[in-house]
Amino acid sequence: MKTYELTVDATLDNLRLVNAFLEEHLEEADCPLKAQMQIAVAAEEIYVNIANYAYAPETGTATLRLELQEEPPTVTLTFLDSGIPFNPLDRTDPDVSLPAEEREIGGLGIFMTRKSMDDLRYEFRDGQNVLTLIKRL
Repeated sequence: MKTYELTVDATLDNLRLVNAFLEEHLEEADCPLKAQMQIAVAAEEIYVNIANYAYAPETGTATLRLELQEEPPTVTLTFLDSGIPFNPLDRTDPDVSLPAEEREIGGLGIFMTRKSMDDLRYEFRDGQNVLTLIKRL
């Protein structure tokens, strides 16, 4: 298993660093393009939520830990932040059968992440939010 880690100030300006980090290591691991896109979209949703809400109105850090396993081929992406404790998996899925103007605001990003990843896990451990996304290739 290969493990990579990136820690950045949790700001929207650093989203490009997060994207570049994932792109570099997923391509290096010959991750299929469809899975790369799903992971990138999910990572962006999670990272933007951390940047916007975890420390507001202050700024803290976000750490991404990327684990690439060969057998079985699996990508595990873990987000760690020391912001306000928040379990996004506790949110109920939005009613996507309703027209957009009738839906409640929020929740669509984690809904899309749930649909595109094989497993999501959350825990608050040692003063940190730990959100793990797992994608089997």
